[in-house]
Amino acid sequence: MQTLTTVETVHEEGSWLFTVQDQFGEHEEVVLVPCDDDVEAWINRCTHEAQRFDTGRGVPMRDGHLICPRHGSLFDSCSGDCDNGEAADTTLPGVDITVHSDGTVFLTDDDVSFVHEGGINDDDGPGSTSHISL
Repeated sequence: MQTLTTVETVHEEGSWLFTVQDQFGEHEEVVLVPCDDDVEAWINRCTHEAQRFDTGRGVPMRDGHLICPRHGSLFDSCSGDCDNGEAADTTLPGVDITVHSDGTVFLTDDDVSFVHEGGINDDDGPGSTSHISL
């Protein structure tokens, strides 16, 4: 069981991004988002075209829904269900978490392991797309 953050932090910041690794060694981003007085964990991509919800600035949300920044599909933050737009009739893949009575959020999904807080490439340091070497 890996300690992630607190319910209070997720509610204050609006979301909390972290990276996990599956049993095949593949990395995946996960977002914790507010759900009523609790939190839920969803894979950080829209079911339509794998567009990331959180691109480093938090998950865009409105009235308890995650908003796909590409097409505007709305996903219920508690159920992961989408009933509109390009992703209608789909559900976000979830990640198992447990919230203790003190509000601490733990990763409890046996299919993944915690890698680090933030997105997949957040620990790579500054990058460059320049073809010029110095």
